[in-house]
Amino acid sequence: MVKQWYWYDWLMFIIRLICSISLMFTSIELQEYFTLPIEVLVLWQLIAFSVPWLCLQLHYKYYLFTEIVISGGLCLYLASFFPQAYFSFLLYAFLIAAHSGQRAYIWSGPVSILLLPAIIKLLAEQSEYWVMAVHIGMAYVFGFSFHLLVLNHRQGEIIRDQNAVLEQYLSQIERITLAEERSRLSKELHDNVGHAYTSLIMGLETLRPELATDTGTKRLDSLLNLARQNMEEIRSYVHQIESPHDALPLLQSLRKLAEEFQEHAKVTVRFHAYGEEYPLTKEAKTALYRCLQESLTNAVRHGNSTEIKVSVQFEPQQTRLEIQDNGRGMEHGREGFGMSAMKERAMNLQGYVAVYTERGEGTLVTCTLPRQTELKDEIIRLLIVDDQPFIRESLRTLLEEQQDLQVVGTAEDGEQAIELCRQVQPQLVLMDLEMPNVDGISASRTIKETWPHIRILILTTFEDTRQALEAMRSGVDGYLLKSMQPLELAETIRTVYRRGTLIDQGMSHKLFAQLEADNSGDDPSPIKASSAYELTPRELEILQFVSKGLRYKSIASKLYLSDGTVRNYASSAYVKLGVRNREEAVQKAREAGLLE
Repeated sequence: MVKQWYWYDWLMFIIRLICSISLMFTSIELQEYFTLPIEVLVLWQLIAFSVPWLCLQLHYKYYLFTEIVISGGLCLYLASFFPQAYFSFLLYAFLIAAHSGQRAYIWSGPVSILLLPAIIKLLAEQSEYWVMAVHIGMAYVFGFSFHLLVLNHRQGEIIRDQNAVLEQYLSQIERITLAEERSRLSKELHDNVGHAYTSLIMGLETLRPELATDTGTKRLDSLLNLARQNMEEIRSYVHQIESPHDALPLLQSLRKLAEEFQEHAKVTVRFHAYGEEYPLTKEAKTALYRCLQESLTNAVRHGNSTEIKVSVQFEPQQTRLEIQDNGRGMEHGREGFGMSAMKERAMNLQGYVAVYTERGEGTLVTCTLPRQTELKDEIIRLLIVDDQPFIRESLRTLLEEQQDLQVVGTAEDGEQAIELCRQVQPQLVLMDLEMPNVDGISASRTIKETWPHIRILILTTFEDTRQALEAMRSGVDGYLLKSMQPLELAETIRTVYRRGTLIDQGMSHKLFAQLEADNSGDDPSPIKASSAYELTPRELEILQFVSKGLRYKSIASKLYLSDGTVRNYASSAYVKLGVRNREEAVQKAREAGLLE
């Protein structure tokens, strides 16, 4: 019943109060002419003042019914003794017209203008019917005009609110787009031009033995100095072109966005953070920022939300952003450009965006990204193994630009790699496959048997399924191609170092196809089927309850979880199964043998 009152609400309330007080004092002065006791008559007038107004806070139809019955009945009673008392109904006719929403005026108008004067005419024969009808009709017309004025004001408020939301959204889009473009340019300079200069310097260094003359050495040194100076200038440009927005911690930038949105959109945004914040990559920060921005805008524009809850959870293996609103929800399958772009950003970072929405229950958006960041408080000791000197030195130069990566040695074959592992004790080995003396697979097997804690990441040139399968069986922790970008390689090294396992996406499809061809026996158990979709035991358990027709609140009470947590698990399961709602999820889970 708590609503925001505008000037017209206060105006009608004050007019109603003044008229009711005036009518009450008049009734008290003329109490000897009425058949009812004055206490009963005053109580009736108090009810006529309060009950319809309270019903208006619930729904306008309740108001119209109580106003006509209670207030109209009071006016009929008074007019039966004093025919001129029908003037007291003019105010109620005005209010009835002002609050006749949608098509209610079709019946509220005839009842007020025609039926009530007819009843008064029957009770007081000396009354003139058409005079009363004209007076009440004019009051009703003035009330309906006031209704149009109020409706126009409300639409203007909605347009102003929507305009404020769009202006705030466009300003954020402009800011983040500029930041992304600056980040893209700095990345291009760093990865392409910087890598080209590194390769050029390494290539020139290999020419030094061939230019043994004094003149050749001087010219070579001159070219090397020029290349190094240009490379330093590019590095300074990269630092200058970086956006100040990138320097802000994630929580600070998200909280600032929520506060700005709350100020411009006039909605309540509650922001909470759980866990200890850790630094994230620029791509991850941008993805989470855009996800929050798009979700806040959708909550107000499409969901008419008045309260939005935002929570950021810093977990050991992932970062989770949740946006829960109390709006009217969205239609299933309705996905705009913003939502599609949001999901694509998360997928590019090996994460996902899940959306749970139902009519009347609001919308819950969850963006989950795996933790990929530099370990500033910890240095990863690397050993590079490759039979090509140029590749070894290029990898060393590129990786040592990362603050948390340190190359402690390089080896040209597997035999030398095993010896260096004994001497320098690296934490992660970048291993090539095709090498003389001892190849990468044999060296990996020996290293894993001798030092199980050392992580091994295969970095090869060609996609060979059999070699990849043999390498994985030897105990390596990742399999990548040398064509990947330097920043992707650095993030992969951090992920593998944290006990993760990564395989190149194109190679993984071939590996799974090869494994399916090699496995002759099929196990239809739900455990194996769930592993094919990477479902966790909790997600599988919630799917079992969903298949039995239980609602999320019932499942939450059975598992002693919160409603939002159950929805998160369900949304995650829907994403992994590639479905949009519970019906599709149950059907696909049964076809896959996930449900008993």
